[in-house]
Amino acid sequence: MDWTQIKMLILDCDGVLTDGRIIIGGGGDEQKQFDVRDGTGIKYWQRAGNRTAVITGRTSEVVAKRADELGIAIVRQGATVKLNAYDQLLADEGLTDAETAYVGDDLPDLPVMRRVAFPASVADAAPAVRAAALYVAAQPGGRGAVREIIETLLRLQGRWRSITARYDAPTDQGG
Repeated sequence: MDWTQIKMLILDCDGVLTDGRIIIGGGGDEQKQFDVRDGTGIKYWQRAGNRTAVITGRTSEVVAKRADELGIAIVRQGATVKLNAYDQLLADEGLTDAETAYVGDDLPDLPVMRRVAFPASVADAAPAVRAAALYVAAQPGGRGAVREIIETLLRLQGRWRSITARYDAPTDQGG
């Protein structure tokens, strides 16, 4: 497989970008926790010239806000049939299955995972989802799994060193 063909990383939200828990306050406001490492990984993915999208079955202002913070312009919320949202995303963006990766955690993610070039799951995904994944992260959802998967993809693409080179310590140039 030519991993360099992958241009789009599509993420589920609840259970992938979050640990799956939803906190609803007394006033009805919804809260979710996102791991900053996942956000940094998304920025590295974008720095490599790749795109990111979110397809999620729920609808939440919190998801829209986090996606906006991360520069994720493609967000499909309320996607009760994720494969339909995926097919529309491919048509809208002019992409093929061979150019996409997907990270999921539960059964509604399976139809998309069966189509993409690089299906991945978080460590605490449903057993059937882990079985369908080409790569299973060591980390659970909402705890750095997305970052781990992005690093793996960038390494497979041969781009990780160029992304992280800016953080290398300067070498001693003296005699």
